[in-house]
Amino acid sequence: MKNFSVPIKYGLIIAVGLIVYFLILSLFNAHIYPLFSLFNGVIMAGGMWLALKAYRSSKGAKFKYQKGFMASLLTGFNATILFTIFFAFYATELSPDFLGNLINMWRTDYGTDIGIVLFVVAVMGFATSLVLTLAYMQLFKDSWNTKEGQEHTY
Repeated sequence: MKNFSVPIKYGLIIAVGLIVYFLILSLFNAHIYPLFSLFNGVIMAGGMWLALKAYRSSKGAKFKYQKGFMASLLTGFNATILFTIFFAFYATELSPDFLGNLINMWRTDYGTDIGIVLFVVAVMGFATSLVLTLAYMQLFKDSWNTKEGQEHTY
């Protein structure tokens, strides 16, 4: 369980940050504009960076690229799952007219319902998590520009 403590802890922190941001937008009725969801990436990026730093410091010299990759990816996936659950609850129970306001031009043309919107929210979160993990692990991997690293090149 100790191996999963960082992804769970930081995934929960990121999800809370995303939910708070969404609720602040809803106070100003700005949550119906998808453009504001771009800041979700900033929240995810900051949280996943902190998670990866915490994981690396907890492992010290035993830090492995593969384990760091999984910790970062699981952090993002946990946050995405929790936010998607909140989004489903908000769109169906707290504000049933939210979905109609969000996609009013698509509603008549495509018949979009809550399922496809939740799918898109989840896929966007998973994709963001994967891209951020790949980018961050480039910064945390060991350099091969050392004498020891040069032994692995041809």
